[in-house]
Amino acid sequence: MPSSTHDVAHLQHETRPSPLQSALLAPCESAGIAHGFFTRHGGISTGIYAGLNIGLGSHDDPAHVHENRARVAGWFGGEEADLVTVHQVHSPDVVTVTEPFGAERPQVDAMVTDRPGLILGALAADCGPILFADPVSRIIGAAHAGWKGALTGVLENTIEAMIALGAARTSIVATLGPSISAKAYEVGPEFVERFLALDPAYQQFFTPSTKPGHSMFDLPGFTVKRLTDAGIAADMLGLCTYGDPERFFSYRRTTHAGEPDYGRQISAIMLQGPRA
Repeated sequence: MPSSTHDVAHLQHETRPSPLQSALLAPCESAGIAHGFFTRHGGISTGIYAGLNIGLGSHDDPAHVHENRARVAGWFGGEEADLVTVHQVHSPDVVTVTEPFGAERPQVDAMVTDRPGLILGALAADCGPILFADPVSRIIGAAHAGWKGALTGVLENTIEAMIALGAARTSIVATLGPSISAKAYEVGPEFVERFLALDPAYQQFFTPSTKPGHSMFDLPGFTVKRLTDAGIAADMLGLCTYGDPERFFSYRRTTHAGEPDYGRQISAIMLQGPRA
């Protein structure tokens, strides 16, 4: 397995993040929508958090996390206060954002907005970060979807929340960022049964593991299928967080390595223009 203690000492010396881009979302730039799937490069955290750790809930030095968040916001041309994140709890719940949150962030897993200047960010370290945009109506969204959120409707709920703001389903596009791939995601029989009880067709997202009675789960494939079944155009970057310690934090890789905590990367999207 990839080592979670990969030599990443150089990461904190990079002064500017350089996020990955989605081919599906990139054309939205002409409508004033900027996005980025950030890696662990470009931050100041050290040790097991080396690089651009964005996790306020991690045990990293808070000063490092705030500086990292400021760098992400700066990439969009904003300040740290413009970067909006929630307290993610693996729920199907969505909030419509009209202004930055205070110290008490809502316990939800997705956000939508039609307000320029707000940077919506989804944190992840194996779960799926999904960025949404309707370039016609200029409405955006960001969601965090692990298996539970994806199964219970966070993706569909995000789309519906965008439509409630004025988006058109046929205009919405979405991209799934770096997440754990099927080759690294082994699950037990009770996990599989939970999915098949809802829809036997979900069997297509499970393949036999080398461990008897276990399966490998294709979370990215499942996520994109839920998005396209909801009637929107969707794709994925196709990058595995577990297998790439040079670029990504991974909860499962950290667990397998016996490390006490893990960093989180962020995927973010913003409507350009002055904040109201």
